[in-house]
Amino acid sequence: MEKRIAFRMNLLPGKAAEYKKRHDNLWPEMEKLLRDNGVSQYSIFFDEQSSSLFGVHRQEEGKDSMDRHQTEIFEKWCDYMSDIIETNPDNSPLIIPLTELFYLE
Repeated sequence: MEKRIAFRMNLLPGKAAEYKKRHDNLWPEMEKLLRDNGVSQYSIFFDEQSSSLFGVHRQEEGKDSMDRHQTEIFEKWCDYMSDIIETNPDNSPLIIPLTELFYLE
């Protein structure tokens, strides 16, 4: 069984091309970490008007995508991305969870 997870982040102004470039070249070890934590069908969309990023992915029941925060590779990824997105003091992305109000399958 899977659940859908959605969230919002804020991209720093003028950083959309760099954000896309870095994700087009996602580190293999970061992809493995996501998959090992039950993440699939992961998409990130960009709203040019607000510089908001909207992410959505599927998550295996019983696995927590936030487990990846406890790994060295995730910390390195956070440091790598910290110059282009809003972050918490530890450089992890400032993620705003979104509540699903409607779904049509």
